[in-house]
Amino acid sequence: MTSFPPEPPLITIERHILQQQGHHPEATGRLTQLLYDIALAAKLIARETTRAGIANILGATTSENVHGETQQKLDVFADRVIFRLNDHTGRVSVMASEEHDELLRIPEHHKPGYYVLIYDPLDGSSNIDVNAPVGTIFAIHRKRTPEDGHGTVQDVLQTGTELVAAAYVIYGSSTMMVYSTGEGVHGFTLDPSIGEFLLSHPNIRIPSPPQYYSVNHAYQRDWGEGVRRYVRWLQALDDPQREPLSHRYIGSMIADVHRNLLRGGVFLYPPDRKHPHGKLRLTYEAQPLAFLCAQAGGYASDGVGDILKLQPRDLHQRVPVFMGNRELVERAEAFIREHGDEWVAQYAAQR
Repeated sequence: MTSFPPEPPLITIERHILQQQGHHPEATGRLTQLLYDIALAAKLIARETTRAGIANILGATTSENVHGETQQKLDVFADRVIFRLNDHTGRVSVMASEEHDELLRIPEHHKPGYYVLIYDPLDGSSNIDVNAPVGTIFAIHRKRTPEDGHGTVQDVLQTGTELVAAAYVIYGSSTMMVYSTGEGVHGFTLDPSIGEFLLSHPNIRIPSPPQYYSVNHAYQRDWGEGVRRYVRWLQALDDPQREPLSHRYIGSMIADVHRNLLRGGVFLYPPDRKHPHGKLRLTYEAQPLAFLCAQAGGYASDGVGDILKLQPRDLHQRVPVFMGNRELVERAEAFIREHGDEWVAQYAAQR
Protein backbone atom coordinates (compact mmCIF):
# COMPACT_ATOMS: atom_id res chain seq x y z
CA MET A 1 0.00 0.00 0.00
CA THR A 2 1.37 3.44 -0.96
CA SER A 3 1.57 6.06 1.76
CA PHE A 4 2.42 9.73 1.65
CA PRO A 5 4.80 11.43 4.07
CA PRO A 6 2.95 13.37 6.77
CA GLU A 7 2.04 16.90 5.76
CA PRO A 8 -0.20 19.57 7.30
CA PRO A 9 -3.82 19.31 6.12
CA LEU A 10 -5.13 21.63 3.40
CA ILE A 11 -7.79 23.71 5.11
CA THR A 12 -9.75 26.45 3.34
CA ILE A 13 -10.92 29.51 5.22
CA GLU A 14 -14.53 28.37 4.74
CA ARG A 15 -13.83 25.03 6.39
CA HIS A 16 -11.89 26.68 9.21
CA ILE A 17 -14.71 29.13 9.96
CA LEU A 18 -17.22 26.27 10.00
CA GLN A 19 -15.00 24.27 12.37
CA GLN A 20 -14.82 27.21 14.74
CA GLN A 21 -18.58 27.63 14.55
CA GLY A 22 -18.89 23.98 15.54
CA HIS A 23 -17.34 24.81 18.92
CA HIS A 24 -20.50 26.81 19.72
CA PRO A 25 -23.68 24.73 19.54
CA GLU A 26 -25.76 27.89 19.92
CA ALA A 27 -24.24 29.45 16.78
CA THR A 28 -26.74 30.44 14.08
CA GLY A 29 -24.30 30.61 11.17
CA ARG A 30 -24.88 34.32 10.59
CA LEU A 31 -21.37 35.30 11.65
CA THR A 32 -19.93 32.46 9.57
CA GLN A 33 -21.71 33.76 6.47
CA LEU A 34 -20.56 37.32 7.18
CA LEU A 35 -16.96 36.16 7.39
CA TYR A 36 -17.45 34.35 4.06
CA ASP A 37 -18.61 37.65 2.55
CA ILE A 38 -15.52 39.40 3.89
CA ALA A 39 -13.29 36.73 2.35
CA LEU A 40 -15.05 37.18 -0.98
CA ALA A 41 -14.56 40.95 -0.80
CA ALA A 42 -10.87 40.35 -0.14
CA LYS A 43 -10.62 38.16 -3.26
CA LEU A 44 -12.24 40.83 -5.44
CA ILE A 45 -10.01 43.60 -4.07
CA ALA A 46 -6.92 41.39 -4.41
CA ARG A 47 -7.80 40.78 -8.05
CA GLU A 48 -7.73 44.52 -8.70
CA THR A 49 -4.64 45.32 -6.62
CA THR A 50 -2.58 42.81 -8.59
CA ARG A 51 -3.67 44.30 -11.92
CA ALA A 52 -4.08 47.91 -10.85
CA GLY A 53 -1.67 49.31 -13.43
CA ILE A 54 -3.10 47.49 -16.45
CA ALA A 55 -6.67 48.15 -15.29
CA ASN A 56 -5.94 51.91 -15.22
CA ILE A 57 -7.05 52.34 -11.63
CA LEU A 58 -3.78 53.44 -10.12
CA GLY A 59 -3.60 57.02 -8.91
CA ALA A 60 -5.90 59.53 -7.28
CA THR A 61 -9.45 60.55 -8.03
CA THR A 62 -10.53 64.18 -7.94
CA SER A 63 -12.37 63.72 -4.64
CA GLU A 64 -11.41 63.74 -0.97
CA ASN A 65 -12.65 61.58 1.87
CA VAL A 66 -14.01 62.86 5.17
CA HIS A 67 -10.47 63.36 6.53
CA GLY A 68 -9.47 65.68 3.69
CA GLU A 69 -7.28 63.02 2.11
CA THR A 70 -7.25 62.57 -1.67
CA GLN A 71 -8.98 59.30 -2.49
CA GLN A 72 -7.17 56.75 -4.60
CA LYS A 73 -9.13 55.03 -7.36
CA LEU A 74 -8.62 51.67 -5.68
CA ASP A 75 -9.93 53.16 -2.40
CA VAL A 76 -13.24 53.91 -4.09
CA PHE A 77 -13.42 50.47 -5.71
CA ALA A 78 -12.71 48.63 -2.44
CA ASP A 79 -15.20 50.75 -0.50
CA ARG A 80 -17.96 50.05 -3.01
CA VAL A 81 -17.29 46.32 -3.26
CA ILE A 82 -17.50 45.80 0.51
CA PHE A 83 -20.76 47.73 0.74
CA ARG A 84 -22.39 45.96 -2.22
CA LEU A 85 -21.52 42.52 -0.85
CA ASN A 86 -23.16 43.28 2.50
CA ASP A 87 -26.07 45.65 1.90
CA HIS A 88 -28.65 42.98 1.02
CA THR A 89 -27.70 39.79 2.88
CA GLY A 90 -29.82 40.24 5.99
CA ARG A 91 -26.72 39.76 8.14
CA VAL A 92 -25.71 43.41 8.63
CA SER A 93 -27.82 46.16 10.18
CA VAL A 94 -25.51 49.10 9.44
CA MET A 95 -22.01 49.75 8.13
CA ALA A 96 -19.38 52.44 8.69
CA SER A 97 -16.47 53.11 6.36
CA GLU A 98 -13.43 55.28 6.95
CA GLU A 99 -14.14 56.87 3.59
CA HIS A 100 -17.55 58.28 4.61
CA ASP A 101 -18.59 60.95 7.07
CA GLU A 102 -21.89 59.30 7.97
CA LEU A 103 -23.09 55.76 8.57
CA LEU A 104 -23.74 53.56 5.55
CA ARG A 105 -27.38 52.58 5.86
CA ILE A 106 -28.83 49.30 4.69
CA PRO A 107 -31.47 50.09 2.01
CA GLU A 108 -34.94 50.19 3.54
CA HIS A 109 -36.26 47.43 1.27
CA HIS A 110 -33.68 44.98 2.65
CA LYS A 111 -34.09 43.27 6.00
CA PRO A 112 -31.56 44.54 8.59
CA GLY A 113 -29.32 41.97 10.21
CA TYR A 114 -27.76 41.14 13.55
CA TYR A 115 -24.26 42.56 13.05
CA VAL A 116 -22.48 45.87 12.58
CA LEU A 117 -19.65 46.01 10.03
CA ILE A 118 -16.94 48.68 10.32
CA TYR A 119 -14.13 48.83 7.78
CA ASP A 120 -11.17 50.68 6.35
CA PRO A 121 -11.42 49.67 2.69
CA LEU A 122 -7.78 50.28 1.79
CA ASP A 123 -5.29 51.11 4.53
CA GLY A 124 -2.04 52.62 3.24
CA SER A 125 -3.55 53.53 -0.12
CA SER A 126 -1.00 56.30 -0.68
CA ASN A 127 1.45 53.42 -1.27
CA ILE A 128 -0.52 51.97 -4.19
CA ASP A 129 1.35 53.83 -6.92
CA VAL A 130 4.73 52.57 -5.70
CA ASN A 131 3.59 48.93 -5.39
CA ALA A 132 4.03 48.76 -1.61
CA PRO A 133 1.73 46.57 0.55
CA VAL A 134 -1.74 47.87 1.35
CA GLY A 135 -4.60 46.27 3.24
CA THR A 136 -8.23 46.16 4.34
CA ILE A 137 -9.36 46.17 7.98
CA PHE A 138 -12.69 44.84 9.29
CA ALA A 139 -14.40 45.01 12.69
CA ILE A 140 -17.66 43.26 13.60
CA HIS A 141 -19.96 44.07 16.55
CA ARG A 142 -23.32 42.67 17.56
CA LYS A 143 -26.17 45.10 17.13
CA ARG A 144 -27.18 46.78 20.38
CA THR A 145 -30.49 48.35 19.39
CA PRO A 146 -33.62 46.23 18.68
CA GLU A 147 -32.86 43.52 16.14
CA ASP A 148 -35.85 44.28 13.90
CA GLY A 149 -34.64 47.84 13.20
CA HIS A 150 -31.84 49.36 11.16
CA GLY A 151 -28.63 50.13 13.00
CA THR A 152 -27.69 53.45 14.56
CA VAL A 153 -24.49 55.21 15.58
CA GLN A 154 -24.99 53.67 19.04
CA ASP A 155 -24.42 50.27 17.46
CA VAL A 156 -21.14 51.41 15.90
CA LEU A 157 -19.65 53.24 18.89
CA GLN A 158 -18.80 50.23 21.04
CA THR A 159 -15.59 49.45 22.86
CA GLY A 160 -13.08 46.99 21.47
CA THR A 161 -13.86 44.58 24.30
CA GLU A 162 -17.29 44.10 22.68
CA LEU A 163 -15.93 43.06 19.28
CA VAL A 164 -17.27 39.76 17.99
CA ALA A 165 -14.59 39.42 15.31
CA ALA A 166 -11.88 41.36 13.52
CA ALA A 167 -9.83 40.74 10.42
CA TYR A 168 -7.37 42.30 8.07
CA VAL A 169 -6.27 41.47 4.55
CA ILE A 170 -2.80 42.40 3.33
CA TYR A 171 -2.16 42.68 -0.40
CA GLY A 172 1.56 42.22 -1.01
CA SER A 173 3.77 39.60 -2.62
CA SER A 174 0.87 37.33 -1.70
CA THR A 175 -2.58 38.09 -0.33
CA MET A 176 -3.21 37.07 3.28
CA MET A 177 -6.34 37.26 5.39
CA VAL A 178 -5.85 37.19 9.17
CA TYR A 179 -8.90 36.90 11.41
CA SER A 180 -10.08 36.15 14.92
CA THR A 181 -13.46 35.46 16.49
CA GLY A 182 -11.97 35.53 19.97
CA GLU A 183 -10.42 32.07 19.75
CA GLY A 184 -6.91 32.84 18.60
CA VAL A 185 -5.60 34.42 15.41
CA HIS A 186 -5.37 32.51 12.15
CA GLY A 187 -3.80 33.49 8.83
CA PHE A 188 -4.78 32.32 5.35
CA THR A 189 -2.91 32.83 2.09
CA LEU A 190 -4.81 33.22 -1.16
CA ASP A 191 -3.96 30.74 -3.90
CA PRO A 192 -5.01 32.75 -6.97
CA SER A 193 -4.93 29.69 -9.22
CA ILE A 194 -7.91 28.15 -7.40
CA GLY A 195 -9.34 31.29 -5.80
CA GLU A 196 -9.16 29.91 -2.26
CA PHE A 197 -7.70 31.16 1.01
CA LEU A 198 -5.73 28.26 2.52
CA LEU A 199 -4.65 28.04 6.15
CA SER A 200 -0.96 28.98 6.27
CA HIS A 201 -0.48 30.48 9.75
CA PRO A 202 -2.58 28.67 12.40
CA ASN A 203 -2.74 30.01 15.95
CA ILE A 204 -0.50 33.03 15.44
CA ARG A 205 1.33 34.13 18.60
CA ILE A 206 3.57 37.20 18.67
CA PRO A 207 7.12 35.84 19.10
CA SER A 208 9.43 36.79 21.92
CA PRO A 209 12.07 38.11 22.01
CA PRO A 210 10.87 40.77 19.56
CA GLN A 211 12.90 41.80 16.53
CA TYR A 212 11.55 45.10 15.19
CA TYR A 213 10.17 48.52 16.01
CA SER A 214 8.14 50.52 13.48
CA VAL A 215 7.81 54.30 13.68
CA ASN A 216 8.19 57.32 11.39
CA HIS A 217 11.31 59.11 12.64
CA ALA A 218 10.47 62.16 10.51
CA TYR A 219 8.11 63.31 13.31
CA GLN A 220 10.68 62.89 16.08
CA ARG A 221 11.15 66.61 16.75
CA ASP A 222 7.44 66.92 17.60
CA TRP A 223 7.22 63.90 19.92
CA GLY A 224 6.88 64.24 23.65
CA GLU A 225 9.92 63.62 25.81
CA GLY A 226 8.55 60.28 26.95
CA VAL A 227 8.24 58.97 23.40
CA ARG A 228 11.70 60.25 22.44
CA ARG A 229 13.25 58.50 25.43
CA TYR A 230 11.30 55.34 24.66
CA VAL A 231 12.58 55.19 21.08
CA ARG A 232 16.14 55.75 22.35
CA TRP A 233 15.56 52.77 24.67
CA LEU A 234 14.35 50.66 21.71
CA GLN A 235 17.58 51.61 19.92
CA ALA A 236 19.66 50.80 23.04
CA LEU A 237 21.53 54.10 22.53
CA ASP A 238 22.19 54.49 26.25
CA ASP A 239 23.01 50.84 26.93
CA PRO A 240 25.72 49.42 24.64
CA GLN A 241 25.47 46.06 26.40
CA ARG A 242 21.90 45.55 25.14
CA GLU A 243 21.00 44.62 21.57
CA PRO A 244 18.81 47.22 19.83
CA LEU A 245 15.67 46.33 17.92
CA SER A 246 15.94 46.68 14.16
CA HIS A 247 13.95 49.51 12.60
CA ARG A 248 11.40 48.68 9.88
CA TYR A 249 8.78 51.16 8.66
CA ILE A 250 6.69 50.92 5.47
CA GLY A 251 4.12 53.63 6.17
CA SER A 252 1.18 51.25 5.82
CA MET A 253 -0.12 50.30 9.27
CA ILE A 254 -1.32 46.92 8.02
CA ALA A 255 2.12 45.99 6.68
CA ASP A 256 4.00 47.11 9.79
CA VAL A 257 1.59 45.46 12.24
CA HIS A 258 1.53 42.26 10.16
CA ARG A 259 5.33 41.99 10.22
CA ASN A 260 5.48 42.51 13.97
CA LEU A 261 2.67 40.00 14.52
CA LEU A 262 4.75 37.33 12.79
CA ARG A 263 8.25 38.39 13.89
CA GLY A 264 7.72 40.24 17.17
CA GLY A 265 8.07 43.94 17.80
CA VAL A 266 6.16 47.16 18.37
CA PHE A 267 4.36 49.54 16.03
CA LEU A 268 3.88 53.08 17.26
CA TYR A 269 2.14 56.15 15.91
CA PRO A 270 2.51 58.41 18.92
CA PRO A 271 0.90 61.76 19.66
CA ASP A 272 2.93 64.81 18.69
CA ARG A 273 2.74 68.58 18.75
CA LYS A 274 0.61 68.71 15.60
CA HIS A 275 -1.58 65.72 16.50
CA PRO A 276 -1.85 65.71 20.31
CA HIS A 277 -4.76 63.24 20.16
CA GLY A 278 -3.07 60.93 17.66
CA LYS A 279 -3.73 60.40 13.98
CA LEU A 280 -5.03 56.84 13.50
CA ARG A 281 -8.77 56.17 13.65
CA LEU A 282 -10.02 54.34 16.71
CA THR A 283 -12.94 52.36 15.27
CA TYR A 284 -11.59 51.67 11.77
CA GLU A 285 -7.93 50.89 12.50
CA ALA A 286 -6.88 50.82 16.14
CA GLN A 287 -9.70 48.73 17.66
CA PRO A 288 -9.72 45.77 15.24
CA LEU A 289 -5.93 45.53 15.09
CA ALA A 290 -5.73 45.82 18.89
CA PHE A 291 -8.23 42.95 19.14
CA LEU A 292 -6.09 40.77 16.86
CA CYS A 293 -2.93 41.77 18.71
CA ALA A 294 -4.46 40.82 22.07
CA GLN A 295 -5.69 37.48 20.68
CA ALA A 296 -2.10 36.78 19.58
CA GLY A 297 -0.78 37.41 23.09
CA GLY A 298 0.15 41.06 22.61
CA TYR A 299 -1.19 44.39 23.82
CA ALA A 300 -2.27 47.71 22.29
CA SER A 301 -2.27 51.03 24.15
CA ASP A 302 -2.88 54.69 23.44
CA GLY A 303 0.08 55.45 25.70
CA VAL A 304 -2.21 55.77 28.72
CA GLY A 305 -4.10 52.47 28.78
CA ASP A 306 -5.73 49.63 26.85
CA ILE A 307 -7.16 50.71 23.47
CA LEU A 308 -9.78 47.97 23.66
CA LYS A 309 -11.32 49.65 26.71
CA LEU A 310 -11.65 53.09 25.09
CA GLN A 311 -15.26 54.23 24.59
CA PRO A 312 -15.50 55.86 21.14
CA ARG A 313 -17.15 59.28 21.10
CA ASP A 314 -17.60 59.71 17.35
CA LEU A 315 -17.17 57.76 14.12
CA HIS A 316 -13.83 59.26 13.12
CA GLN A 317 -12.16 59.69 16.49
CA ARG A 318 -8.35 59.59 16.36
CA VAL A 319 -6.07 57.96 18.88
CA PRO A 320 -2.34 57.42 19.53
CA VAL A 321 -1.24 53.81 19.01
CA PHE A 322 1.45 51.59 20.59
CA MET A 323 0.90 47.97 19.55
CA GLY A 324 2.85 44.71 19.69
CA ASN A 325 4.68 42.63 22.30
CA ARG A 326 3.15 43.35 25.68
CA GLU A 327 6.43 44.11 27.45
CA LEU A 328 7.38 46.66 24.77
CA VAL A 329 4.04 48.45 24.92
CA GLU A 330 3.98 48.52 28.71
CA ARG A 331 7.49 49.99 28.61
CA ALA A 332 6.14 52.78 26.36
CA GLU A 333 3.40 53.53 28.89
CA ALA A 334 6.02 53.73 31.65
CA PHE A 335 8.18 56.21 29.71
CA ILE A 336 5.14 58.36 28.92
CA ARG A 337 3.99 58.37 32.54
CA GLU A 338 7.45 59.45 33.69
CA HIS A 339 8.28 61.98 30.98
CA GLY A 340 4.98 62.88 29.29
CA ASP A 341 4.60 66.39 27.88
CA GLU A 342 1.72 68.82 28.22
CA TRP A 343 -0.39 67.49 25.35
CA VAL A 344 -0.10 63.96 26.73
CA ALA A 345 -1.64 65.15 29.97
CA GLN A 346 -4.37 66.96 28.00
CA TYR A 347 -5.15 63.80 26.07
CA ALA A 348 -5.25 61.67 29.23
CA ALA A 349 -7.65 64.13 30.87
CA GLN A 350 -10.08 63.88 27.91
CA ARG A 351 -9.68 60.15 27.35
